Amino acid sequence: MASFHQSILPLSITQLALNQIALIKATKNIPEGYGLRVGVRGSGCSGTSFVLGFDQKKDGDNEYLVEGIPVYIEKKHVLYVAGVELDYEDSEEVTGFIFNTNAAS
Repeated sequence: MASFHQSILPLSITQLALNQIALIKATKNIPEGYGLRVGVRGSGCSGTSFVLGFDQKKDGDNEYLVEGIPVYIEKKHVLYVAGVELDYEDSEEVTGFIFNTNAAS
């Protein structure tokens, strides 16, 4: 049985994003045991970019459970995602997941 990290998820996930994550997991043949991986990549001249995908838990991950969805964040990435809001937008301009860095309260 998986053990989940006891602290509060460092980022927020909107209900719209959670609904879309659940839909993707249910319809895109995501294997059992995979959860949502949230992290960062690079921090050079173009700044930090966020990464999102389905993956298995790895050593060095914090694991959270959000509405039945396992969320994995590498321990070294927790500070970078703290205060960020993961949202989903479906409009003429944007369709997809967005990381709102102005969501910190």
